[in-house]
Amino acid sequence: MVVLVTGANGQVGQSLQFIAPKYPDIQFVFCDSKVLDITNLNNIHHVFKQYKPNYCINTAAYTAVDKAESEPEKAHLINVNGAKNLAEICKEFKTVLLHISTDFVFDGTKKTPYTEDDIPNPTGVYGKTKLDGEKAIQETWHKHFIIRTSWVYSQFGNNFMKTMLRLASERDSLSVVNDQIGTPTHAVDLAQALMSIITKCQTELVGVFGIYNFSNEGQCSWYDFAKKIFEINNININLQSIPTTSFPTPAKRPSYSVLDKTKIKTVFRLKIKDWKVSLETVFK
Repeated sequence: MVVLVTGANGQVGQSLQFIAPKYPDIQFVFCDSKVLDITNLNNIHHVFKQYKPNYCINTAAYTAVDKAESEPEKAHLINVNGAKNLAEICKEFKTVLLHISTDFVFDGTKKTPYTEDDIPNPTGVYGKTKLDGEKAIQETWHKHFIIRTSWVYSQFGNNFMKTMLRLASERDSLSVVNDQIGTPTHAVDLAQALMSIITKCQTELVGVFGIYNFSNEGQCSWYDFAKKIFEINNININLQSIPTTSFPTPAKRPSYSVLDKTKIKTVFRLKIKDWKVSLETVFK
């Protein structure tokens, strides 16, 4: 079985490379944007013709949330056109597509965890392009799994956890917002969830395509997340909690983006770790 991964240099791409040795019966093809540019239909076709993947995991995306506000065309090209291109080629080669999406498709006005049936209402360019990418896939190829996730971090790439550790090495005090609530997601746990979907599809012919939520369990603020990072690493820093209004950004953040994981846990019988447990495993 061949599993092709786009965006191989990103957090989820590197996490899939990290766990790939656990799956000796699968041939993984890891493609960065130099090898496979999802905005180039001919390029995608050439790579698919070469490897004929059974599954494609699309982790390639434009994820610079604030920058997207000033680069809407670039965000649209990658997140919408790129997703549509992949879906078209997956349809031609009868490849099942697993596509990573985001909690930013919601406006964050809810007070209870978002389910897959809640109506999206993105407030910024990034969220809108990710939602339009979902729609493009849905309209193009029915054999897809769209996985919405949130607050992704890992030992790979750039992320909040690494930023906090870097800033703590440079400063004595730090201010972090305390009124945005969500769930940190360890990219390695997300990678393992993606592989669980693939292996269950293989063994049980699960035809339950569609949208699924995945994050770790529990919820916290960015302040709580930072506090836990420093606690685990025995870092002594003056950490202050501030409201979002004290830290304005070009793109509006959802104030609440906890995802309900009932569907993915039920269909694929997943056991999901609490975010605090997963965070500790990173440093172990």
